[in-house]
Amino acid sequence: MDILLGLQWGDEGKGKIVDVLSPDYDIIARFQGGPNAGHSLEIGEFKHVLHTIPSGIFRKNTINIIGNGVVLDPVVFMNEVAKIRQIAPDGLQHLYISKKAHLILPSHKTLDAASEKSKGLTKIGSTLKGIGPTYMDKTGRNGLRVGDIIGYDFKQKYDFLKSKHYQLLKQYDFEVPEIYNEDEWFKGIEVLKGFKLIDCEYFVNNAINTNKKILAEGAQGTLLDIEYGSYPFVTSSNTVSSGACTGLGIAPNKLGKVYGIFKSYCTRVGSGPFPTELFDGDGEFLQTKGHEFGATTGRKRRCGWMDLPTLKYSIMLNGVTDLIMTKSDVLSGMDSFKVAVAYEIDGVQTDEVPYTYTEDLNPVYKEFKGWNADISKIKSFKYLPEELKLYIDFIEKETGIPVSIVSVGPDRDETIIRN
Repeated sequence: MDILLGLQWGDEGKGKIVDVLSPDYDIIARFQGGPNAGHSLEIGEFKHVLHTIPSGIFRKNTINIIGNGVVLDPVVFMNEVAKIRQIAPDGLQHLYISKKAHLILPSHKTLDAASEKSKGLTKIGSTLKGIGPTYMDKTGRNGLRVGDIIGYDFKQKYDFLKSKHYQLLKQYDFEVPEIYNEDEWFKGIEVLKGFKLIDCEYFVNNAINTNKKILAEGAQGTLLDIEYGSYPFVTSSNTVSSGACTGLGIAPNKLGKVYGIFKSYCTRVGSGPFPTELFDGDGEFLQTKGHEFGATTGRKRRCGWMDLPTLKYSIMLNGVTDLIMTKSDVLSGMDSFKVAVAYEIDGVQTDEVPYTYTEDLNPVYKEFKGWNADISKIKSFKYLPEELKLYIDFIEKETGIPVSIVSVGPDRDETIIRN
């Protein structure tokens, strides 16, 4: 089984790359996260954003799995299914859902909103999708799972958890919104019942044993990992490659390639440290040309230069075998651009990511010459501008990992795959 995941703070372009790679795989499987993901696909004039369903859904005969590490909102899922039915209904015939995936309740969203509001200026920038409270119930052994929806006592379990959430909401000394979308939520449950609910661990391992090719699709990014990200400004799941083992039920010795995706620059949505963030015209250029707005939240993404220390950190954590650079076309038109090659902290230079990001942390930059050409229609690496090739060569030498794919535009055809 191969893995594809983001090496930055999410939004690296995973959806497009999964779509590009999916013809080489029999199964595409999501292993963590929830509807806080926004995987954008552009195929000709067709544009679509996926939040829960894997990005191989528009490829004929490709099996798509929502794994047990995912948290699923039935309302979001129902709406996503309705849109896909209008575009590619055949793909839904091959969609499977783990019985062990946890359900996001309407009250989880209310708890999320109340918790974030209570933090005031220290809020983490939650997407308010109920992700954190759902994972808290999972680890607290109170969660409601997809497999429960076919049990005789499902409504009883739902009411119990909802009542618990109401008790928790009483701790907030301000008015919180009433639980919402409950009728829609139960409609979503009925939609869920129409899909194949599986024991994911058996399904995936049987597929591996019969030589099926599987690609595990990560959500968010390595720097948002609950263990290794810029805590506490992180997500609630393991976004690193080891999360695919627990999120799908496979052993580490079954892993093959690890594709790590990174933008040619950096972006971040929400709060949290961002050493190379730009507040000038270069930052505005990247934001405007890169259309840097969250696919899920619509919020503006903070933009900055490539951060090599964090890229090396992510490569180390994930055991990356192949790098994929996206949005290289966004740099076109800049006279020059920079890459942080190290940090200076209290007068000492380091290329390691610190435990905490202090005010005394200053990036040490290397400057590169830019280019001014439309590269979106280029199909071969050799025809790319020399300045871009030098940049890619620098990344390969610094990391020791080949850049196997270069994305030169948002469409699936605007992709250069290097042999």
